[in-house]
Amino acid sequence: MHVRASVEGLRQRNLLSVSSSALMVVSRQFQTSSSTMAQAECDGTTTAEVNIPVPDEKTASQEAAESGKRKSDEAAEEETSGHSKRRRGAGGKKPRPGERYIPPPQKRNPGVSFSQEHFDETSYYFEGGLRKVHPYYFDFKTYCKGRWIGKSLMEVFKSEFRTESIEYYQMAVKEGRIRLNEKPVEDLSLVLRNNDHMKNTVHRHEPPVVGRPLEVLVDDGEVLVVNKPASIPVHPCGRFRHNTVIFILGKERGVSELHTVHRLDRLTSGVLLFARTLETSQKLDKLVRDRQLEKEYVCRVEGDFPEGEMTCELPILVVSFKIGLCRVDPKGKESRTVFQKISFNGKTSVVRCLPLTGRTHQIRVHLQYLGFPILNDPIYGSSAWGPNRGKGGVPEKSTKELLQALVEEHRSPESLHLLDILDDGIERAVAKNKQSEKMHLLDSPSELNRSGESHLSDTQVQACSGETVEEAGQGCMDPNGNGTSSPKTQANTNANQTEPNQKSPPEVRDHLCSECKLVRPDPTEKELIMYLHALRYKGPDFEYSTPLPEWAEEDWVETG
Repeated sequence: MHVRASVEGLRQRNLLSVSSSALMVVSRQFQTSSSTMAQAECDGTTTAEVNIPVPDEKTASQEAAESGKRKSDEAAEEETSGHSKRRRGAGGKKPRPGERYIPPPQKRNPGVSFSQEHFDETSYYFEGGLRKVHPYYFDFKTYCKGRWIGKSLMEVFKSEFRTESIEYYQMAVKEGRIRLNEKPVEDLSLVLRNNDHMKNTVHRHEPPVVGRPLEVLVDDGEVLVVNKPASIPVHPCGRFRHNTVIFILGKERGVSELHTVHRLDRLTSGVLLFARTLETSQKLDKLVRDRQLEKEYVCRVEGDFPEGEMTCELPILVVSFKIGLCRVDPKGKESRTVFQKISFNGKTSVVRCLPLTGRTHQIRVHLQYLGFPILNDPIYGSSAWGPNRGKGGVPEKSTKELLQALVEEHRSPESLHLLDILDDGIERAVAKNKQSEKMHLLDSPSELNRSGESHLSDTQVQACSGETVEEAGQGCMDPNGNGTSSPKTQANTNANQTEPNQKSPPEVRDHLCSECKLVRPDPTEKELIMYLHALRYKGPDFEYSTPLPEWAEEDWVETG
């Protein structure tokens, strides 16, 4: 059976299309938090940061670095020739009387890898079947964004760092936690200029993940293959840093400088492949580009999936880059997935999935369209899509309405933070609903919830999938970021960088940290697991696989 779509036919029936005006509205709605002080954490830990760059394939970071190098070389030549033209606000020039000195921006290093210094920032402990991280102090860094130039720190904090109050930032300034060009800020009225380098010291909390061990399947000096448990992000992103595969391998096995070959969503489990050497990385990257790497997944879906092989060839469009949300749409990219039912237990089916293309959330989106969403999928199985939950691709809601409905359905922070999506916009909803959260505040400063964690997704801000501007600004900080600052929004600045700060001893309570005052219930295993597993990865001369997960057994029945 083939599931195809006529792009023209879909347009005529007004199916699967997303209103461009709605997209623009959502884009504006979530624009505020698109760039963050913590964003190097997520962008910086993509393949370019975790891996050594591949010489024959220039990444965006490499191109930007080379571009910056060329400009620096040109500037040096101009100075030598005596024809230098200094740009207004450029760093490194001799300040005029009354002006403050702004050092020249540091050169970017797209090949940064994590070391033992980073792994030693804090430690793990296990409680209630969860792996938890002791809170620790951390420096988030960023260069001044273009839109901040000419504004005071007070204005920037008020407009973009709204998770904490101005009173908090004033106290942070008094304690020397906010620095500009390595000097403590004394007054929030200070006006920002181009190339200003900002640093914010925060007391960082990470969400817990499942406490299952990270099983190493193969480690032969060329590749390292692990069976990744669900709930653990591959690399630092959002609020996650130490509770990631990269850091767990570094802390527990002393492994570093791994080359990421592919990634799995945080809630997805299964085969995860790393290259140990640059040569192996290049070889595997070529296999991926040439589509010679066969991938097999298994999932459990709602309902009785049809018998026989089914091929879904419907284009997938990312309808919100800031939120990381996709749907079938005629304007999307070519996508192809082959499905075949393995078993049915009377309520749910186990389905074999062969993604022949590699689009974001491809398996999940195609199954949603077919009317068989993955069991326990917090996004594509959500009722926020409408009565049909996205079946057939009929847009029952605009993108803006859909995003609002997702936030509303996961209104409580414990639930909302489990969404495996970028939190640029979601975090604003968290802040908006912060007053209505049913949480208990600790009255005694001597009391401290043992974990101190809040259960945000890997795209959450306080620590991310991509931390947003709001969370990076507060004193308690991703992703799938992450905060993270998109290269697109930093064309005129250098890349954000994160560095380890002092290692905090366990159970340290920070008097400025709002997260330390919260007692959050631990997430359940059901909240941390989605029934999608990477079962097998096969190349021309290798094959790596895992046993079927327990939930994929024919007679498995969901409990709880």
